[in-house]
Amino acid sequence: MATVFESTRLYGQKEIAPLLGKSEFWFERARWAGTGPAFRKIGRSVRYLGSDLNAWLDTQTRKSTSA
Repeated sequence: MATVFESTRLYGQKEIAPLLGKSEFWFERARWAGTGPAFRKIGRSVRYLGSDLNAWLDTQTRKSTSA
């Protein structure tokens, strides 16, 4: 299990996008499509819990390019 993010901390997409090599737009599109990490909506703000980011990263493991 990858532990890249502090599990109890909330992160904004602006903060995590460069860490994961993704654009902010990628996170917006992934939320719409339901393919990205789980997120929290707090008022108008979107936040990602560190433990959800770590869990999502674990699901991204592949053993071949055809998987």
